[in-house]
Order: sequence, then C-alpha cells, then structure tokens
Amino acid sequence: MIETLPSVGAAARIPESHVDLVTRPVHAVLTTLLPDGQPQSSLVWIDFDGECVRVNTTRGRQKGRDMAADPRVSLLVVDPDDTSRYIQVRGRVELVEDGAIEHLDALTRRYTRHPAYYGHVFPLEQAARETRVICRIHPERVTLDAIHR
Repeated sequence: MIETLPSVGAAARIPESHVDLVTRPVHAVLTTLLPDGQPQSSLVWIDFDGECVRVNTTRGRQKGRDMAADPRVSLLVVDPDDTSRYIQVRGRVELVEDGAIEHLDALTRRYTRHPAYYGHVFPLEQAARETRVICRIHPERVTLDAIHR
C-alpha cells in the first residue's frame, strides 16, 4: 500500500516517520528532465536541512543543466535495511552556489572516509573548473510506503 501525503498549498513536508531516510547516509536516486522531456536518473548523496532535501552537483553536469532549465525533480530514497520502506519527494529545485563547496565536503565526510571532496575523491585541480551548487528540493508531493513503524 502506498500513501501520498497531501500538499498544503504548494508545499509538503517530510514526515517524522521517514525523516531518518534523508538524515542517514543513504544513497538516493535523483530524476531530472532532459531538454527533450525524457527522464534522467542519477545516484546521489543527500542531506536534509529541516525543510528541503539537498543534493550537490555542478552547473556543468547533466543533472545541473537539467535543473537550471527545468526545476522539477523527483528523489527516491529506499531504506537499505528494509527495501519495502521508502520515500519519494517530488518538487522544484532551488540552486544555491553560496556554501556549495562546504556542503560538498560535509557530504563527503558523511558518505566516505575522506575529509574533503576535491583532492581526495576527485582531483584537486578539477575544483577550479567547476561551479558547485546546492540543489534544495522544495517538496511539493511526498509519497511513502504505508507501513508506519
């Protein structure tokens, strides 16, 4: 059984029953829309700022270009400990450059054993060639498994 939480106006919330899925280091699948309207999905690292689920990318990567052109996205997070438990967040993305490197480094520490992204996970010289952005997903519709524990 699937439960879709009704939106209040244009906003929905991440329910307490599933907030652990966006606050633990669980990989998520982000789906954006290509210029021709086709969906494109990427495995991403996430965190949650209390309002929005956040992803980090560059303006030059496909998902960054997609979100700049069309901010509608879907994010799916499946509980690795119980794959029948999940949350899907559909909404619109706000792209924020301010603090994006610090956010990326925080995600890197959360998902890996490395202290920073550039120079550890990815070549340091690549940092100067990329414009990082925090992708804040403003939830408009949240769908959950209906099994609440």
